[in-house]
Amino acid sequence: MIAGGQAQRGVAEIGVSTTYLERLGARSKKAGTVLCLGLDPDLDTLPAGFSRDLAGLERFAALLLEAAVPFAAAVKPNLAFFEAHGSAGLAALERLRGGLPSDLPVIADAKRGDIGSTAARQATALFDQLGADAVTVNPYLGADAVSPLLERIDRFAYVLCRTSNPGAGELQDLVVAADRATDSPAERLHERVARLATGWGPGGTVGLVVGATAPDELARIRALAPGLAFLVPGVGAQGGAVEPVLEHGPAAVGPAGGQPGHGLLVSVSRGIAGAASAGAEGDPFERVRAAAAEWAARLPVLP
Repeated sequence: MIAGGQAQRGVAEIGVSTTYLERLGARSKKAGTVLCLGLDPDLDTLPAGFSRDLAGLERFAALLLEAAVPFAAAVKPNLAFFEAHGSAGLAALERLRGGLPSDLPVIADAKRGDIGSTAARQATALFDQLGADAVTVNPYLGADAVSPLLERIDRFAYVLCRTSNPGAGELQDLVVAADRATDSPAERLHERVARLATGWGPGGTVGLVVGATAPDELARIRALAPGLAFLVPGVGAQGGAVEPVLEHGPAAVGPAGGQPGHGLLVSVSRGIAGAASAGAEGDPFERVRAAAAEWAARLPVLP
């Protein structure tokens, strides 16, 4: 998809012998933060001076990355904001991905998950073609649908567990019956997802998406999955507090617990990108840079 395989070289330069969690830990230590830069540029919110078309969107995304990436442990492009522009939008995403530092983990926020053969093609598209280090995954179809996205020891999948949107509890908080086959008690659906995910994959290739807007649930999920890496959206514009995330987000044991940052990533998107439009004075680049630096300081790598 990228001429010359630019997307694939980012991982190859680091060496496929390293795991995703090792690469994430090294980058977290280097940046001194667990900040994950969310990349979801929208035509409706582009700052003044950027054309309301794909060219303007790509130019703003490039500015955002240049200004904020030095302060980030990872970057998480939301594929929908590029897919909405068809093949040209995907080409723009590929160009942006090809220009990122080789040591920066890239998480494709795609929320994939389907029957095994389809999931295998999704893994090829996201890992091999786009060059993503990790992907967000929907577990609704069960373990066999997630498995193709977990089997590569150098890549990673974040399974949606308890999300940050207002309607998350409609399904995720439903109580499911006890299951003797998995030795699971009656519990909420998101708790069952967390419990099951601890046994998925070869080990060290699965984590959970847990929203900052549900701090009590975050603490409970951490108790159920003490060794899984967490990707936490919902701070900033969605109103989630940082303190509970820093308390309960880091993994205590396992491959994630042994790395700098303890497998925690806290995603901030609008809280950084929105700085470009804040106020009429100053350079948008510098405003974004300052916002990224502030968020990085609020989300330090804790001992």
